[in-house]
Amino acid sequence: MIDVKFGTDGLIPAVVQEARTGEVLMVAYMNREALTRTLQSGQAWYWSRSRKMLWQKGEESGHTQKVREVRVDCDTDAIVLLVEQEGAACHTGHRSCFYRDITGPTISTTAPQWDGDVFQGLFDRLVARRTEMPAGSYTVALLREGRPKIAAKVMEEAAELTRAAREETAQRVVEEAADLVYHSWVLLVERGIELSAVQAELKRRRHGG
Repeated sequence: MIDVKFGTDGLIPAVVQEARTGEVLMVAYMNREALTRTLQSGQAWYWSRSRKMLWQKGEESGHTQKVREVRVDCDTDAIVLLVEQEGAACHTGHRSCFYRDITGPTISTTAPQWDGDVFQGLFDRLVARRTEMPAGSYTVALLREGRPKIAAKVMEEAAELTRAAREETAQRVVEEAADLVYHSWVLLVERGIELSAVQAELKRRRHGG
C-alpha cells in the first residue's frame, strides 16, 4: 500500500465522491486508524475533529458509505473515496454537503429529499448494534457503559439543545436536536423498549386531544 502523508495533526483530508456519478458528497478527515478500518471493512470511517473520536459514516443516521475505491493524490497528502452512498451524505438531509450555489450576493439552496424511514432505520440500526456489538462502534461503547452513562448523555444533549436554541444558529439547533434523538433512542434500546411503543403513545395522545 502507498504510504500516505498525514499532517502534523495526524490527519489527512478525504474528498468523498459518489462512485457512479462522480458527484462530490462531502469532505472529511481521517487519521491512520480511520483509513485502516475503511480499507479493511469497506465502510467509510473518519476522525471527528470536534468530538476527537473515530466515527463510522451512517452509524447514527443509517446513511452508510460503501467504499469502492480509495485514491491518493500526487503528493500523497490527500485522498479521494469513491463510495456508494446510502441516503443522504450531509447531516442536513441533503444528498451532498455542497448543496448551496453561490452565484452572487444571495445563496440558493436546494431542499433536501425527506426519507420517511430515516427514524425507523436509525432505530433498527441501534438494535442491531446491541445484538452484534461490533468493535469500534460509538453506540456499543455507550451500551457497555450502561444505563446511568447513557441517561447522563441524554441530559447533556438536552442541555446543549436548549443552549443552542437560546444562543446559536438554526443549524446548531438542528445538529443538537439530532444528537438528542440519537442518544434518547440508545437509551430506549438499552431498556429494551421498541420505537413502536413511543409511536403508539404519541398516537394515543393525538387522539386524546
